[in-house]
Amino acid sequence: MRAVTTVRGTGPVRLGIARGRIELKHSLSYWPDIVQTVVFAAVSLLVLFLLRGHHVPGTSFSLGSLTLPSLIGMNLAFSGVLGVSVTFTSCTTVIALAILLAVGRLAFPGLSVTAAGWLTMAWVVALSLLATIPIGIALGSLLPNPQYIPLVMLPFGALTAISGIFYPITHLPGWLQGIGQVFPMYWAGLGMRSALLPSSLAAVEIDGSWRHWLVLLVLAAWAVAGLLAAPPMLRRMARRESGSRVAARRERALVRPR
Repeated sequence: MRAVTTVRGTGPVRLGIARGRIELKHSLSYWPDIVQTVVFAAVSLLVLFLLRGHHVPGTSFSLGSLTLPSLIGMNLAFSGVLGVSVTFTSCTTVIALAILLAVGRLAFPGLSVTAAGWLTMAWVVALSLLATIPIGIALGSLLPNPQYIPLVMLPFGALTAISGIFYPITHLPGWLQGIGQVFPMYWAGLGMRSALLPSSLAAVEIDGSWRHWLVLLVLAAWAVAGLLAAPPMLRRMARRESGSRVAARRERALVRPR
């Protein structure tokens, strides 16, 4: 009985890993996906280079160097929301993170990763994906067609502006700071900044600290809520897919020449 339980428990995990491996291999050999990844990285680096000549208010630290960790946090949130296949999303996100880190550490002064920073980065990446992938699953179950994804991303663009990604959130009105702190994007960015930036830069954050415990608690709360809500939404999406395919076959049968 114990052996049967183990197989049943690991079956979906193995299936997800296998599917993610196939999708990752396909994506790495499909040039539109490669172009999309390269274009995103290029635009991100261009924005960072444009910010290099500016400084964090009250310091001599480059605003571009401050923005790089925030951009990685934003990428974690967007990747989670846009990707439904957990393994595939995680792999591509880690690849993009490695590219940004490699280029960023060479091009932007002041970034440093200690042993504690690597550990922080690991749990922030894991929790950020766990917090945002269920959001993508929820949106996928609610949208009748993938063509509506661009409309859904518009609010996320506005959320980026109030999440401290491109400028310290402390320079926003208090009510906007409150809204920004409700969602995981701000906390993913804060966690990445704490992993990559000198401790002195915490002074520009809310309460003048990295607030690691709050980063952990908020991202974990989103992850738990999402993991509880995702299964019924996935079942709903599966039923809708099955129903639409049956309807499509029925329609083709009705119009087929006799």
